[in-house]
Amino acid sequence: MPDSNRSPKYQRIVLKVSGEALRETGSNDNISPQIVADIARQIQEIHALGIEIAVVIGGGNIWRGLSASHRGMERTTADYMGMLATVINGLALQSALEQAGVTTRVQTAIEMMEVAEPFIRRRAERHLEKGRVVIFAAGTGNPFFTTDSAASLRALEIKADVILKATKVDGIYSADPMVFREAVRYDKISYQEVLEKQLKVMDASAISLCMDNNLPIMVFNMKEPGNIIKAVCGDLSIGTLVVNDRQEAQTAK
Repeated sequence: MPDSNRSPKYQRIVLKVSGEALRETGSNDNISPQIVADIARQIQEIHALGIEIAVVIGGGNIWRGLSASHRGMERTTADYMGMLATVINGLALQSALEQAGVTTRVQTAIEMMEVAEPFIRRRAERHLEKGRVVIFAAGTGNPFFTTDSAASLRALEIKADVILKATKVDGIYSADPMVFREAVRYDKISYQEVLEKQLKVMDASAISLCMDNNLPIMVFNMKEPGNIIKAVCGDLSIGTLVVNDRQEAQTAK
């Protein structure tokens, strides 16, 4: 259960979840119902705090357009296939959320009326105001753009306070902590430093879009129970905050 003593820092969020997060390590199944149910439970906990929640979900557990293009498939077709994979994941998360008692809408950038609503910004905002979780699927609807870019774009369109980038690591490091034991984890870092040091947080276009519009990004490990609530409350002990002010971002842990 959520900690009633916690005070949310953000009122409207975009939670970015990778497709790989839905797959159990070592399993042949693309989607683990147990993992999806656990993600839904964590979302339900922050929803109970009154947070307005939008989710952008990837499709890498099913199909990666860029990887397929590197193996000879035409890039545009491969990317559209990846967008459809995100719709499958979005429907799986919607089902789990509604089983947890959370009213949910899936909006897709590629029209498929029998499956989901088309993305309409004002309708999405209205859903959020009514306490519904909105899942944005099919990326931006355009090839050559990642779901990281979709998260940045949708967050700006709905006037979100922050992007919560849920990953398998506890923030941003100066180097790969699995390779370099001396790697330092940042509490805060600027967008410009992320770009200059080529840190693998989000793709460069997504980072640049957030930088130009002063939209913070919180990178944290979603696998740890309770971390989504902590991220919503601005707890920097669980991850890294990417901000615009270079001087403000010099604090490293």
